[in-house]
Amino acid sequence: DPHTLEVELQVIGKAKPLGICGSGLVDVLSKLRNCSVIDRAGNFQMNHPSKSPRLRSTDVDREFVLAWAEEAGGEKDVVITENDIKNLIRAKGAIFAGIRSLLAMVAMDIEMIDRVIIAGGFGNYLNIADSVAIGLLPDIDPQKYEFIGNSSVKGAYLALISEKAWNEAQQLAKKITYIELSVGTTFMDEFVSALFLPHTDLSLFPSISN
Repeated sequence: DPHTLEVELQVIGKAKPLGICGSGLVDVLSKLRNCSVIDRAGNFQMNHPSKSPRLRSTDVDREFVLAWAEEAGGEKDVVITENDIKNLIRAKGAIFAGIRSLLAMVAMDIEMIDRVIIAGGFGNYLNIADSVAIGLLPDIDPQKYEFIGNSSVKGAYLALISEKAWNEAQQLAKKITYIELSVGTTFMDEFVSALFLPHTDLSLFPSISN
């Protein structure tokens, strides 16, 4: 809640919360920024008008309480710390910097992306709107994003049962170009620019109001 900072949780398996899953971290970061609990650099705003006890300082770090110990599955509060947030911003910044660097190497703009395929178990639970809001994914038409689940297992299965699929995989492998992001300064420049929510260049995220 943007005024009281009370939290409504959804827990995997409908159990009591024990921690924060990967896709949950993305949602938390987006919601904390939307409620002005953190600034664009990921710093907690300790003077938040709500004066909520969920926002607190400890001897180690600043943190936000997502679930109190009495409602959690363990013996302590479930929290996200300022250090957690900074690490998450670096991780999302690296992903977006990789996307921007690949586009630059083939002289393409983000607007030219026709489809984004998201694979893996993590991707299945990713909230596109929140991912865009924190600058993890490009701000393009949500309809262009496609979830395909565990693509490696599906691909291996198809290759085992279909000679045609096996041959297609072999041909595709020959067309793939490997790009070393550590060569040159493009990736690092993009990475530094992406260490804000959603980005240093807000024109890249026209649908996000800051």
